[in-house]
Amino acid sequence: MANGSVMKGIGAAALVLACAAQQQRELQQSQEAATVTAVRRGQFELGCPTATGQVLSRTMLEPVGWGGTERAEYTIGVSGCGKQTTYVVVCPENASGCVAAGARNNAPAPQ
Repeated sequence: MANGSVMKGIGAAALVLACAAQQQRELQQSQEAATVTAVRRGQFELGCPTATGQVLSRTMLEPVGWGGTERAEYTIGVSGCGKQTTYVVVCPENASGCVAAGARNNAPAPQ
């Protein structure tokens, strides 16, 4: 009986690790598209065509409903021309059609 419990525990741990690895691959896959989306919006809103972006955080979101699509969420800082802002970008599982939610702030860049 104890061996069965140990095997179930090992199987559960392996499943958790496999899911975590899959989420990391999905986050990495969408990161470039998310960054491009945030930078384009930031360049427009900051009036700075040379603005660049940096991923500040990333996480996977659970599907909204049964049968829904997993989504990756990124917080991306965009700065340039003495200004900076932060966007939350959400990308569906296939990384097409990322959306940059409104700026969290528009502040002068630290000097």
